[in-house]
Amino acid sequence: MQQMILKKSLFLLFLSFFLIHSSSVPKQGDFLEISKFVDGDTFWVKHPNGTDEKIRLIGVNTPEARNTGRTQVEYFGKEASAYVKKYLTGKKVRLEYDVQRLDRYKRTLAYVYLEDGTFLNAHLVGNGYATVATYPPNVKYAARFQELEKKARSGKKGLWAAH
Repeated sequence: MQQMILKKSLFLLFLSFFLIHSSSVPKQGDFLEISKFVDGDTFWVKHPNGTDEKIRLIGVNTPEARNTGRTQVEYFGKEASAYVKKYLTGKKVRLEYDVQRLDRYKRTLAYVYLEDGTFLNAHLVGNGYATVATYPPNVKYAARFQELEKKARSGKKGLWAAH
């Protein structure tokens, strides 16, 4: 009898812990407002509970748009950053995660979708605003991104245009 009570108590404890923590963890499928832009591949989202979270796009890299620490402004960085800001302003995004949730800088790693279904990571590579930058274990769409970059290069889109 005591074992049964103990099992029920442990189950209820686990269930309440799960319910409390799951409400504060973003769910894949929730659309979130963008609260601040950092550059072409990093921005902040605001959760319904008011917390902000820094998001880094998985599998892509946009050129640096500003001088910070050891990084210098790179070719097409300002254009890529401005494009992303203009493209996303006033829109909401949905996050999809891969194997690894955070990078070494504690940014949340995500594939990002707009409400109209646009896959932002792929859109940026396909239009020449980003290059492929995949790091295992987060390689779910690596082949897709590589194909899009190849087409952007051959089509001389964005940063691949002659300058």
